[in-house]
Amino acid sequence: MDIEVKFDCSRVDWNLVADILKDVGMGHHEPSLHKKAFENSYVTVFIYYGNRMIGFGRAISDGAYQAAIYDVAVAPDFQRKGLGNIILKNIISKLLQCNIILYASPGKEDFYTKNDFRKMKTGMAQFTNAGKMSEKGFTD
Repeated sequence: MDIEVKFDCSRVDWNLVADILKDVGMGHHEPSLHKKAFENSYVTVFIYYGNRMIGFGRAISDGAYQAAIYDVAVAPDFQRKGLGNIILKNIISKLLQCNIILYASPGKEDFYTKNDFRKMKTGMAQFTNAGKMSEKGFTD
């Protein structure tokens, strides 16, 4: 599969970002909010197949020793082709000096375990909609 990896937010279809996140069952917002989140991130990665964006991810970081990965997603019809690994490895390549945290969608933990992530014993969260996140299996 001939893909292109881009690290900038130029020419991104933010409606498609919201649609892909919705299609894969992840948290999604208004396109303008995704635009703001990605543009304010330390690292962004977008995967294109021809002119079609088919996956993406981002990380926030202090650029010194801490980072967090968010919004790693691949369009459903392109999953199981190793594209998630490409996105993740490209993000990590820009964060080599950092400890990296993330939270995975329930059921996707094995993907991250295969990429050398380990479960944390002390992870804590305060969500704006705690009940919804509990229903989805993110918290007790």
